[in-house]
Parts: sequence; structure tokens; C-alpha cells
Amino acid sequence: MDPALGIRTTAPRLSWRLPDGAGEQLAYRITADNGWDTGWVDGDRSILVPYAGPPLASSQRVEWRVQVRTDLGESPVSTPGWFETGLLWAEDWRASWVEPGVMPDGPKGHRPAALLRFEFDVDRPVVAARLHATAQGIYEAFLNAERVGDAELTPGYTQYDARLQVQTHDVTASVREGRNALGVILADGWFRGQVGITRAEQQWGSRLALLAQLHLVHEDGEVTVVGTGPGWRSGLGHVVAADLIEGERWDLTRLPRGWDAPGFADAGWDDVAVVEHGCAGLVDSPAPPVRRVEELVPRSVTRLPGGAHLVDLGQSVNGWVRLTDLGPAGTTTTLTHGEWLGPDGDVTVANLEPDLPFLPHPLPAGQVDSVVSAGVPGDVFEPRRTTHGFRYVRIEGHPGELTADDVRGIVVHTDLRRTGWFTCSDERVDRLHEAAVWSFRDNACDIPTDCPHRERHGWTGDWQLFAPTAAFLYDVAGFSTKWLRDVAADQWPDGTIANVSPTPRDEGREGPIAFLNGSAGWGDAAVIVPEEVYRAYADVQLLEEMWPTMVGWLDRTERIAREQRHPARAERRPEPAPHEEYLWDSGFHWGEWLEPGDDTAADLDAFAKADKGDVATAYFARSARLMARIAQILGKEADADRYAGLADEVRAAWQAEYLHADGRLTPDTQATHVRALAFDLVPDELRPAVAERLVELIRKADTHLGTGFLATPYLLPVLADTGHLDVAYELLLQDTEPSWLVMIDRGATTVWEHWNGVDADGVPHDSLNHYSKGAVVSFLHRYTAGIEPVEPAYRRFRVRPRPGGGLTRAAAVHESPYGRIESAWRIEDGEFRLRVVVPAGTRAEVVLPDGTTHTAGPGEHTFEGSAR
Repeated sequence: MDPALGIRTTAPRLSWRLPDGAGEQLAYRITADNGWDTGWVDGDRSILVPYAGPPLASSQRVEWRVQVRTDLGESPVSTPGWFETGLLWAEDWRASWVEPGVMPDGPKGHRPAALLRFEFDVDRPVVAARLHATAQGIYEAFLNAERVGDAELTPGYTQYDARLQVQTHDVTASVREGRNALGVILADGWFRGQVGITRAEQQWGSRLALLAQLHLVHEDGEVTVVGTGPGWRSGLGHVVAADLIEGERWDLTRLPRGWDAPGFADAGWDDVAVVEHGCAGLVDSPAPPVRRVEELVPRSVTRLPGGAHLVDLGQSVNGWVRLTDLGPAGTTTTLTHGEWLGPDGDVTVANLEPDLPFLPHPLPAGQVDSVVSAGVPGDVFEPRRTTHGFRYVRIEGHPGELTADDVRGIVVHTDLRRTGWFTCSDERVDRLHEAAVWSFRDNACDIPTDCPHRERHGWTGDWQLFAPTAAFLYDVAGFSTKWLRDVAADQWPDGTIANVSPTPRDEGREGPIAFLNGSAGWGDAAVIVPEEVYRAYADVQLLEEMWPTMVGWLDRTERIAREQRHPARAERRPEPAPHEEYLWDSGFHWGEWLEPGDDTAADLDAFAKADKGDVATAYFARSARLMARIAQILGKEADADRYAGLADEVRAAWQAEYLHADGRLTPDTQATHVRALAFDLVPDELRPAVAERLVELIRKADTHLGTGFLATPYLLPVLADTGHLDVAYELLLQDTEPSWLVMIDRGATTVWEHWNGVDADGVPHDSLNHYSKGAVVSFLHRYTAGIEPVEPAYRRFRVRPRPGGGLTRAAAVHESPYGRIESAWRIEDGEFRLRVVVPAGTRAEVVLPDGTTHTAGPGEHTFEGSAR
């Protein structure tokens, strides 16, 4: 876990795990070095317990310990944990915002980075030093020529109009007595660089700015404060262009060596401009930072016929390349990053070039870096103000013979803690699982993005689909919370939830494509994601925080359903039927999106005008039902009753419009049937008929799936839950198009946006790194291995493996908030053998394939039964 350094809350929440083998906690006692002592508190709560000690001050470090009473007796006092606050109040900031004296300028995507520096003296020993920093742009800080921290792309991506993150860095080891120097590289980042598929720029401002404050704590407790303000100097250097999408260019012949160390001659530099941006909206991040997470040695480095080098990492990643051989002085080396190879064996970026009906012309793919060598031994190129989604790199201009020793693929994403694993007897299924994991990793770069190259947007629909899967694989509690706060900040006054968060102004309320916002299945993320976070982590506080946003969204949905009708329906039925008050069929909706064979781009206008009331009303019913459940959790009984009643009315309206008496559905698609079953939209007596029709549609498609964006995650679970487990496994293992294993067989190492992301001729289409269809691996966790929560945070859970598809073994592990859960089974000689590990403080229901049921407490258990 990341250290709780620089937190900006006065009520941090504390969690602990019980001693091994403990069945339940009976009481706990927390003590801290600031005098806080809860005394013995009866109860079983051990996760997310709020701090309730003396009021916290800024820059205060608190050590705390916990002791528990369980059925095993009274535990020893734990080893200490700690947290340290940052600058809690605006008045704690003594530093001023500063801008470069000469603002870096140039065409969008090609503006240089600024260098800022300041020297100061330290006249006595320092026992602790903390640098608090943020920027309008992205910053990289240095203290006495040593890089500060290991976070990348700071301060991170948020809705800058409302929220700007501050990082707190422990720089004690870098401070020295005597002369010191602070240096910062400041670049466009998301703030004024290109964002989204439209490549819009300067979405939050046209000028870069920095705010930094260094606190030096001396032996006697006195604090010296050094901050941005008058006396700082700025200039340009070696980073001649830096953009998250376009790429980064260095000219090391322009590097002012020693600029970040004491004694540098900066007389030719400019004075910074002191500006007033205030400190409102400064926040910390509940998520871990973006970091360099892994280094990949290239699978191969080969020469292309034209002389360029081709690097194959063997894996599609998000990040950049580190190049250690830069050639003789004056050598210009250019690196072009792509996901696939063209028929000539060279990198292709054609699939990454945005070419959409609402764009005036196709836009470049970007993802091009370059470096001019200064011929200085030891110089290394590592562009840290951009990221790319790529597997292959074409390196041009280098006169030497590059080898794998000269190149590393640097994997960059939010440094999330891994919590889930899966393996089975089918190697291709394992590769599919790994591809889904990598797709998520590559799209967890400070926000949950759709792809790491063409858009890099925080699409609401993508995360509401994948959040349950992600929460098994990684600890995404803070990651989701951070993003949901942007969703709330981006909500329009009328309750509309934006397509993407953070929302650039060009795509927001005042932008040319504002009408695309507020779609069912996308906007519903405001309800679905908080509820999924609650299921995974028992975070009631997040539900409370997001409640106003949820209410705003449901109020809007209810209002539109009541007041508007789709023109085609109004023409068919001039007098509205009573149920239409609860039918949501107007406005723009993305609908099922990207169903196999669907070419939406062919007529975007017709797509936008089409009636998608079947999808929208289904989500209306689901979100209303979830709201009733959430209201109950929050103790809002009147709201719970109201939303339960609303959900019933919407469900009845959906049935009146789209369900026939014999169980037939309109429209008669796989997606409609999946949604009807997954969202409980059909009466119990008709569920078998609806499930049978779903199977008929699958068989009619020669046992291929026909779902698109929204229904795919539910397809296999719905089949399994309605008695068609065999069909679910047939679809999982289908290896002709469209299917998941087609991706694997055609060489995918991440999950594709389209089912035919690489077609039979080897031509790539759009993004080859979209995690949404990878949500299928949740079926492997919850059905194949059989691990599913019964109570929030897996306090009570079920292990119910459902073998099939010829698998002879499978195993999954999940590090739940209470501890490690394991399920591992194998079939030998017709016998089913299962090993289950239950963590302390939890209880599991174990259901074997033959229907035998057991209850298991903490510890390791083995079970045997028929493999029927």
C-alpha cells in the first residue's frame, strides 16, 4: 500500500486484518501517539473505521496501533501504522503561484516545456523535509539534481475547474546544509495540451503555472518554508516539445547541464511572473500515483529494409521507451509507436488516426518521440511528459546497430495493488485472462481510460462495465473514488452525466458535441460504479458522497421519460399509453454500441435519431432499483420506498412496450434478451422462455455471440444462471469470428475495441486496447473458479465452481479487504476435488458441482464430490 503521506482529510479511515484463524472480531481498541485512545469498542467492524481522535493539524504525523478481541482471545498490540497530513487549509500556503517569465509557445502538440529553478540556503540541520507541489500543466521536480519522488505525470488528471491535486514528497534525504536548488520541468499535460479524439487543446487554460512549498523541519521543531514566488527564474531547455498524445522531443544539445543543481549561472534566464490562482479546489488523491511499474526487455530488435530498427516488446503496453544509445553528437533519432504491423512488416498507425464524421479531416495518430544527441556518454532518452499505447516501435535515424540491450519498454500506469489471479487447464483461456489484465493496466493511467492512444478518455460506460472485474484483479477503491469525484464535478445542473470524466470544455455543455452526453448505460455509471465499489470494499461513505449526483441523474431520467417521447413512437401512437410516463425513449443514446456487423459510422445521423428506448428504459429500471438498495443502506427509508416504487413502474413500462405475452422480446436480439435477464425485467415464469430464445439466437448465429458494448459482460453469467452453462462455455471457447479467442489466435496481447479489431487479412481497425470486452474474465473468477461476494467486501462469500468446456482444473485467488480467498479445483478420474481458503473474520458457503453444500470458516478446507 502507498504510504498515507500528505493526506488532506481530518478524518482518515483505518483498517486492519484479524489474526489468522479468528472467526470474528468481538471488540477493538485503537491507540495513537497523539493521545487518542478509543478504549475497548464492542463490534466486528475492522475496515474503514474513521479516525475520531484530537483534531488534526497540517503536516501532522500520527502513529497508531490496534488491538482486537476475537473468539481466539485478546491479540497483542499491532505494529504501528501511520499517516501524515498535508496542508489542510488554504492559509497554510505561503507560496505564490508562478508562471514562466516567457510562456512556452508553439502549435498545439508541439510546445516546449519550461524549466524553473530557485536556490536557497539551509543554515542548520534538517530532520524532515516535505515538498508540497502542484501545477497547471504537469511537473517533474528536482532537489539538488536528484529527482523528487517516483510519481509520473503529476499532479494527475482531474476536472481542473473544480479539483487540482497536490502531491506531498518526502525529500529529507536530498536536503543539505548550505546552498540548495529546486528545479522543475513544467509541460502542457492535460491542462493545455491535446486531449480526446478531437485533439482539443487549452481546455482549462492557455498558460502554465506552478505552486510549490518546501517545509524544512529542524531539530528544535522550527520549520523553514521555501516556496514559489519572487526570485524564481525560468528558461527553456532540452524538452523542445511535449504533448501527451503527439509525443515528446528532446534536443540534448540545448540541455543547460546543472540547471537543477546549486551554483548554476542563470543570469540569462527570465524572472518568473507571480500570479494569483488561489488555493481553492486543491485536493489530495485517494488513488496511488502513476509510476513506472515495469520494464520490458524487447522480444526482438531487427532491421527493416529501409534501415530503420523495429522493436517488438512482445506485449502491448502503456508507457514509453528508454533509449540508452543515442548515437554521435547531432544524431536525430525518431521513435514511432504503434500496436500492429502492416503487410510490409513495418509499424502501422493507420488504425490510430481519428477519422470520424464530426471531424473536418482525419487527424494524425501522434505517438512520435525524437531525440537529438549531444554525444555525451551516459545520456539517456526517457520521455516522461507523454505516454503511448504500443507494442512496436520504429526507430529511425540512428546510425548504429541497436540491440535489445539499448532499449527498454517502460510500463507506466497507476500503481494499483494486485488483488486477483486466475489460471486453468486451457492455455488460450489463460492468455485471454492475461490480455484482459493488460488492457486494464494500460488503461489505468490516473483515470480509467477507453484506450491508451486515440482518445485516452475516462468514458463512463467503459468503467461501469469493467469496474466489477477490475475490483477483483486490483484494489481500485481509491482509483474509482478519485474518478467519481470528477464525475460529480462534471455533472450538469440539469443532472446530465457527461460521457467522459474529466470532461474537456470542447466536449462539455458548451461544446459542439454536447448533445452526445447523458446517454443511458454511460450516465448510469454515477449509480452503478459507487454501488460496485460498495460491494467490493463496503465503502458506505462513498455512497453518501455520491448520493446527490445519483439523485440528480435519476431526476433527469425520470423527467425526460415523463415529458418527452420519441418522434417515431409519437407518430405511431399519437395518444401516449399510460405506461409511457416511465418509458425513456428520447434524447441521444449510444445504445448497445458496436454489435457484430454494425457499422454505426456509415450513417451517424440515423444512428443518433434511432429509438433506443429498449436499452434506455432497461437502465432506468436498473438504476432506480440500485438507488432503492443504496437508500436502504444509507438509512433513507422514504427514498428507498420511492425508488423501489419507481423501479417497479419502469419495469412494468418496459414489459408493456418490449415484452410479449409468450415471452418474445422486441427487439429480438441477443443483447435485449441478455439485458432482460440480467436486469430482472421479465416475470419469473417467463425467464425460461426468454433464456431459451437467447440460446436460439446464439445457435442461429452458429454459436457466436451477437452482443456489443453493454450486454457482453452479462452474456455468459446470464446463460449460466438460466441453466445453459454449456452454451456459456461454448461461447467462451469459440474460436471463429466474432469471439474472444479469435483475438488471442490472431496475436492479441490486449482486448480489442471491435470483435474484428484485426480482421482475417491482418488489417487492424481502431483501438486494439479496450478493456470493456475483457470483462468476460469476471465469468472465470465468479463461475469457473466460483468466488463471488455475498456481503460487501467478501465478509460473507460463496465458492461455487461451475466447471465446463472441458476444463480439468482452475484456480483463482482474491485478496479481499479481510484477507486472501482461494479456490482451486481439479477433476481426476471423475472426482471433483476443491481446495478453499477462507480469511479470518469471514465465512464461506461452498457449493460443489453435485449440489452438495458446506459452510466453511477461517482456514484451509478441502472438499470432494462427483464431477457430474
